[in-house]
Amino acid sequence: MRLGSIILFVALCSFTAYYIYEPIPEEIEERWKLMLTNSFFRSLSHLADLSELLGLKDYMGVMYFITLAEKVVPVSDEHVKVTEEKFDGVEVVLYQPKQQGSDTELRRAVIYLHGGGWCLGSSRMSPYDLLARKMVTELDAVVLSVEYRLAPAHHFPVPYEDVYRVVKHFLQKGVLAQYSVDPGRIAVSGDSAGGNLAAAVSQQLKKEPGQQVQLKAQALIYPVLQALDLNTPSYQQNRDMPILPRTLMVRFWSEYFTSDKALFRAMMANTHNNPESSSLLKFVNWSAFLPETYHRKYNYSAPAVVQGIEGEEVGIDGPSPSFADPRASPLLVPDSALHSLPKAYILTCEYDVLRDDGIMYVTRLRAAGVEVTHEHYDTGFHGGLMFSVWPTDFLIARRMADNYIKWLMDNL
Repeated sequence: MRLGSIILFVALCSFTAYYIYEPIPEEIEERWKLMLTNSFFRSLSHLADLSELLGLKDYMGVMYFITLAEKVVPVSDEHVKVTEEKFDGVEVVLYQPKQQGSDTELRRAVIYLHGGGWCLGSSRMSPYDLLARKMVTELDAVVLSVEYRLAPAHHFPVPYEDVYRVVKHFLQKGVLAQYSVDPGRIAVSGDSAGGNLAAAVSQQLKKEPGQQVQLKAQALIYPVLQALDLNTPSYQQNRDMPILPRTLMVRFWSEYFTSDKALFRAMMANTHNNPESSSLLKFVNWSAFLPETYHRKYNYSAPAVVQGIEGEEVGIDGPSPSFADPRASPLLVPDSALHSLPKAYILTCEYDVLRDDGIMYVTRLRAAGVEVTHEHYDTGFHGGLMFSVWPTDFLIARRMADNYIKWLMDNL
């Protein structure tokens, strides 16, 4: 009996060690903490796959547990006044400094867009709540966090349109005056999918006729910027990295556009481009826009172009998904649309499938004459900024937050 118990115990420990252990690069700090953290994400992902297979609940519906687990009720404290409002019908959480001195003092403002692959996440999650409070207190800024609607219940362009409506509403002179915001010191910012939305809003706002108040800065944190080539060197190098493996990023992209699984299969094979999007592949040619050091061992091969997706007609409002729409893929705009964009801060991480999206945008913005600060973390991984709450608090999250806020302090 005792021998059987020992064997069972050893087997259980071996299975646990096998499940938790991952070949994470030694350069990454706190590797074991990252392994343990990711074992939770992997377990939930496997449960989500099983649930969808059995027809119980769709994949993203199960993964949304991550959002629910970290949700808080934003409340005011001794330094920060917090209110939940609606701007043009879209929910927002507004963080303001408690009034000190003159009520007429004008402040900076940061419009923040949360990440989560357009399918997960919330401005009311504790890491975003903490980051907003940190920005308010250290920058003496007003922070507007947007609760845009999520896919797959609301496919593209709904999340983008929600964000754009909020930005347009906030940039009205009367609204800015109501919150004591300086019209010349406003930034839009976001992480991951939020970085995608921030970049898209920055571009589209410049094209808006009659727009009087413009953004001074855009701060993009490990942004996802293009859906045309999902085999860049970083997608290949980091395909099995924790937090955001290639499979999950591809799933986020496909769910953003449609719930039809044919698109997911085509994107996994990188055979999802159609004649409409093929003419824009030049803007994501990583052999031209990535510095040599990031090419690694990989050779450029242009993505295949097909008439349909596995013989099926899949997409949004028509026969093909909106890959070519720059509101979904901001990296696809022509050079002429980049010249007048606000100064940019772009954060990238070495161990992130999205690394090359950000670096290619840095290259193109600089070539267009835009002032760009590129902060690359050689030991960074996707989502690092948000791992700021115990027990998944990482040292790199503090460094990222400090450097990000310092840039805002100096440039806004």
